[in-house]
Amino acid sequence: MTTKKTNKWSAEITEHSNAMDLEQDIFKSGDPDKIAASVKHSAEASNRRKSSPYRSAMSMLTFYENRAGKNLSADEKEVLEKAKIKLRELFGKE
Repeated sequence: MTTKKTNKWSAEITEHSNAMDLEQDIFKSGDPDKIAASVKHSAEASNRRKSSPYRSAMSMLTFYENRAGKNLSADEKEVLEKAKIKLRELFGKE
C-alpha cells in the first residue's frame, strides 16, 4: 500500500522557495492597508527574492489569492483586491 502525499504544493513552495518571509496570519487581518504595508515591508526586507520588491509583493498577494481560491469569501477577495490597490499606491505605481 502506498501512502498518499498530503502536503500541498503551495506549502512546499512557500517554505522552500525564494518566497519572502511574511508576518504570520497577515492575510487574515481583514485590513487591506495593513496587508499592503506588511507585504511591502516583507518584500523590501527579504534577502530571498529574485525580482523587485514591488513585483515580489504583488506576486505574493496574487499567489495567496490563487492558493486560497474557492475558499475565499467575496469579502475576503475584496480585501485582497483593495490590498493590491494600496500596494500599488505605496510603491508609486498608480
